[in-house]
Amino acid sequence: MEVQVEDSRQAAPGTLAPQAASTAGALALAASLAACGGGGGSAAPGDGSGGGTGGGTSAPTAVEASRFLAQASMGADRAQIARVQSLGYAGWLDEQFAMAASPTRVSWLLGKGYDAAGVNNTFKNGFTGFDPSHWRKLIASPDTLRQRVTMALSEIVVVSLLGLSGGWRQFAGAAFLDLLEANAFGNYRTLLQTVSTHPTMGQYLTFLGNVKYNATTGALPDENYARELMQLFSIGLLQLNLDGTPKLVAGKTQETYTLDDITGLARIFTGWDADTSGTGTTTPDYRTRPMVQVASRHETGASTFLGSTVPAGLDGPASLNAALDIIFAHPNVAPFVSRQLIQRLVTSNPSPAYVQRVAGVFLNDGSGVKGNLKAVVKSILLDDEARNAANLTTTSFGKLREPVMRLVGWARAFGATSPSDAWTIGDTSDPATRLGQSPLRSPTVFNFFRPGYVPPNSGIGTAALVAPEFQITNESSVVGYVNYMQTVVSSGVGDFKADYTALQALADDAQALLDELNLVLAANQLGTATLALMKPALDGMPAGTATARNNRIYAALVMVLAAPEFLVSK
Repeated sequence: MEVQVEDSRQAAPGTLAPQAASTAGALALAASLAACGGGGGSAAPGDGSGGGTGGGTSAPTAVEASRFLAQASMGADRAQIARVQSLGYAGWLDEQFAMAASPTRVSWLLGKGYDAAGVNNTFKNGFTGFDPSHWRKLIASPDTLRQRVTMALSEIVVVSLLGLSGGWRQFAGAAFLDLLEANAFGNYRTLLQTVSTHPTMGQYLTFLGNVKYNATTGALPDENYARELMQLFSIGLLQLNLDGTPKLVAGKTQETYTLDDITGLARIFTGWDADTSGTGTTTPDYRTRPMVQVASRHETGASTFLGSTVPAGLDGPASLNAALDIIFAHPNVAPFVSRQLIQRLVTSNPSPAYVQRVAGVFLNDGSGVKGNLKAVVKSILLDDEARNAANLTTTSFGKLREPVMRLVGWARAFGATSPSDAWTIGDTSDPATRLGQSPLRSPTVFNFFRPGYVPPNSGIGTAALVAPEFQITNESSVVGYVNYMQTVVSSGVGDFKADYTALQALADDAQALLDELNLVLAANQLGTATLALMKPALDGMPAGTATARNNRIYAALVMVLAAPEFLVSK
């Protein structure tokens, strides 16, 4: 399917009218250019978006609540906006923190019978079931903050289905995401421990089945996980100040670790293997249980790295515990993790002061506890830099919405659901025909995009800024996204469809319809110039009948979802 740009005079029922489709295509193509220039729109005049700083005491306006939810949730709707207004920012966060976790992905897979081998091992030998198990979580789970933080963690502590092999891979992916979710409001040190003993990570980063040094053959332990644990999951490549800026010695940056440190740490990750006790690999149980130690394969000699030594004679669990304590004590952990969480939730280019404030909470949550993710998330979302409406006009503030967040934001805004519980959205990785991103399908351990990515030959680069999400943005993905959303908005996927009942009463009034979509989806950040492009397209469409109103709703939604000020969330 392609964006319609020809001068066709009639639109089939349930499709985007030609003039609106042409506008949507133009807006979409403009989006990347506008954002590359540091763009994003300013709020429309008189939208009530002033104030709302982290220290404010007045109740948030609807616009402020919608903007907050763009950072703190998987998507706003009128009910959540009202809830934020009623409870305030901190109250809403506390309610979300206290909310019981929704049923796990693994439990959904088991309930649907995906643990049966099926005809020709259909379930055992593929990914069947993973996508619906996770899409339903992202779109329908009431613990929306937990889902948002889980998604953020999955893009820092990365595992990809594309790097897994063997049976029951849907359970491997589901169990790993369940692990991240279970620790989303817990302690980062505990998260590192559970990740380091999970068979999905063990297989993905190739230390499952890892053996100690073989003096006869000279074979060394696999170093893959030791490297990525330090580089990507904890301390990064360069020594950092608490504000996330590189430490300089004589004007030069300093590396955090050397090849010797990797070799020393790799000795810790020997002897770990899948727990296949009981049913072996004939059921998916071994994909969901922590790994176990095979003592004969574990290196019991001393392991030295990062200037410390794990003493000789410890068994596998004890040596792992000691090693992770050494890593967690590194001064980089707080700023390194804090900055990336800010990037995933609020803005691609947080100020050093913002990073330092959050890193300070990471070091001490107020009760002397280090690594309390609940406290860290709260500090990120309530910080003045996140809440201050002055940043709506700051070109260095904000972030490009990830494609998955655009789809889920639309779905949550308008109650999209799957009555059959099938959630047939599937793999949305194809950039030409779908989103160009799909959960847990990162092409590498470096995530879909690097935290320091700079689009080449862009205003962002000239301004010395970063824009991670632009690493998966190009001409093909921009148009592919609009084409895909055009179909999903109007027709859904299978029985996965939105409910536009609340929009029907507004559909004959183009301005009223656009105002509602602007508030709920974009926190009134679509500017007057953008709205002026959209309104004539809607005014030119038929009105007054159920079919006409639906077509106007579809057209308005696609245009808003393609608008630069929606794509760049501020």
